[in-house]
Amino acid sequence: MASMHFRANVVAIVTNARGRVMAFERSDVAGAWQLPQGGVDAGETPEEAAWRELSEETGLGRQQVELVGEFPHWTAYEWPNGPRKNGRMGQVQRWFTFLVVNDDVEPEPDGAEFTSWKWVKRKWLVDEVVDFRRPSYRRVLLDEGA
Repeated sequence: MASMHFRANVVAIVTNARGRVMAFERSDVAGAWQLPQGGVDAGETPEEAAWRELSEETGLGRQQVELVGEFPHWTAYEWPNGPRKNGRMGQVQRWFTFLVVNDDVEPEPDGAEFTSWKWVKRKWLVDEVVDFRRPSYRRVLLDEGA
């Protein structure tokens, strides 16, 4: 689904048995919360990219979480200030849902992308994510479910 105008990307939703979502605070913008996400590398499937990004950004892997779902559609958003240096206007994303194997699991934010984390309700995260990502978050986390 990537194109010369949109970068292929994945998003990892980590949930617990109570339906809470693991939200992460960005290291570059205090008070900005989101889910782990990142680009799909050449030769990598979206699922492989989701596992890689989750591990790189949170330290979580197959011993702490299990893959339980994939949102069936790509979502897309445009960056607010127009095309970036690479000429791309935004990102298209595949969303993957992971369930912690034990509610006591704690991620280890990488410090580069994220500095802290907390369990939140889906609606809270939709309300707190940066504006240009909000429609995708709403669609996946609230409207159509993942």
